Formats: sequence, structure tokens, C-alpha cells
Amino acid sequence: MKTVQDYIRTIVDFPHEGIMFRDVTTLFADPRGFRIAVDQMLHPYAGLEIDKVVGLEARGFILGGAIAHQLSVGFVPIRKKGKLPGATISQAYTLEYGEAIVEVHDDAIKAGEKILLVDDLLATGGTAEAGIKLIERLGGEIVSCAFVIDLPDLGGRKRLEAMGMDVHALCAFDGE
Repeated sequence: MKTVQDYIRTIVDFPHEGIMFRDVTTLFADPRGFRIAVDQMLHPYAGLEIDKVVGLEARGFILGGAIAHQLSVGFVPIRKKGKLPGATISQAYTLEYGEAIVEVHDDAIKAGEKILLVDDLLATGGTAEAGIKLIERLGGEIVSCAFVIDLPDLGGRKRLEAMGMDVHALCAFDGE
């Protein structure tokens, strides 16, 4: 039987030399692979109270929407700066070369709501940390952070766990 990891394509030297890019589009394109991923991402949260799923741009939208549908809860996108039309709050975070900013609508999460944060990949944890800070600023309580792939060599899981987060990933790949 195929595992989630079997559906993920590796592209060598993308976006630059030395990087092994883990491409989840092949997972999403396969109906069985996508179903397995969504079902396995849901499994740890069976019976837990979750009010909303928050997805990080962009592949977190695909997973987060499917998971929110299965849980019969709302979905909230965290987007790159300037992409949301209403009033927002922002959070900056550092990238390998520079800084980026993500935003969420300032009325997307109510104080006390239980949140599941979702994305496809956990690398350094910078984007996830920025998302966590936005959710917490709105008063949301993060139940867990769920990812398809963990790249443990880059330290993202340790970073999020040091913030007190529960972290789940379906598979892990060594290296960058």
C-alpha cells in the first residue's frame, strides 16, 4: 500500500542548486493520495473541539479547505501582504534572504475559538510562527499545527514546539 510520501515528487536543484524540492502537487493531483493525506491529517483531531481551520498561503489553502469541509467548520486564509481586501492585521517574519509579511482579516477569528493551523511543509517554521502570532493576537487558541511534510534538519518542529505548539506531520525528509 502506498503512503503519502510515495505520492510526493522530489525535484533536484529547485529553486536553486543544492535544494531537494518536495513537490506536493503530485500528491494533490492523485485522488487516492489526496484523500489519504486529508484523512491522515484529520485523524489526530477526531473528537477534539475545533472551530476553524487556518491555512497558510498557498498550499495550506488546498489542504485547509478540504480539512475544514470534513470537520464542518470554517476556513480562514493567512495570505501574503496586500492580498486580502478587508481590514487586516500583519506579521513580519524572516526568510533566508530578507523579510516577508503575512496578514489575516482582523475579524476572521473570535477570542477563544479553537484553531487548527495547516500547511503542506514545515521547514524553518518562520511562516507557521507568523501565522501562530496572528491567530494568538486575535485571541484564537491553537489546538495543533498539521503538515504533510516535516524537514527536521531545518528545525521548524523544534521552533514551534518551543512555542508550546502541538505539531503533527505525515512524513519527514532528511536534508533541505
